Amino acid sequence: MKAILFSCFCFIAVCVQAQIPAGDGEGYFCSLCNDACDTLLFTKPGFCTHCRMKLVRQTYAERRDLLNQLEHKMTICFYLQDGVEVLDFAGPMEVFNYAGFNVFTVSRTKAPINSQGILKVMPDYSIDDAPAADIIAFFGGNAGPSSNDPEVLKWVQTRAAKTQYFFSVCTGAFILGRAGLLDNLTATTFHSSIESLRAALPKTKVLENVRYVDNGHVITTAGISAGIDGALHLVSRLKGDEMARKVAKYMEYDKWIPNQGLVVNKN
Repeated sequence: MKAILFSCFCFIAVCVQAQIPAGDGEGYFCSLCNDACDTLLFTKPGFCTHCRMKLVRQTYAERRDLLNQLEHKMTICFYLQDGVEVLDFAGPMEVFNYAGFNVFTVSRTKAPINSQGILKVMPDYSIDDAPAADIIAFFGGNAGPSSNDPEVLKWVQTRAAKTQYFFSVCTGAFILGRAGLLDNLTATTFHSSIESLRAALPKTKVLENVRYVDNGHVITTAGISAGIDGALHLVSRLKGDEMARKVAKYMEYDKWIPNQGLVVNKN
């Protein structure tokens, strides 16, 4: 009983916390998980009581600088169509969210999305009122209608010049391809759709047996879990290997192997 009480006391002592004070000083902070605990100050090393991430030691000034950077975090638009595969978008969404990106959802209209008949998603925007984003992502699961919808393809094309990166998982590559964004590039998709993508996109080199293909401006991945690999790869490119490793560890994605995909162009 004494050992239990002592352990509880130590846990509480580690978790004494307050908002970051003004001025100089240093303390222990959460490893930036894009949640309310990012602003919490801890007095001793340990783990965040909110998100359970390991605490890091920083000065108050260093922490304030990081929080100021978060106010200008990159935005990523997830285009979701009716019938979209749950893990195709949910896996990468968790990666980008934990890495500090501002994620929002868009669809053809603002009507609820029915994902695999088991999950309803209310999109934040339609293609008529969606704001600009640094990254736009597309996903598999009934991607055919969207890849053949002139209004959706026009929307993608009008965003091309001002979007830093395009990202697809599984058959989401068909939407990018039909919009002309994979012309003369190398790409991949879900293993059972490789031949269909080759037939649909004669100007694209379509590879099989690869987790993701990075052309610099456009990244395509194979199906489902490969989308998590591609998302972690993009996080590594934009925020460094350490951030990608932290996200993978936090998600307990212990099967992730960095650099398992193909990088054609880093620019």
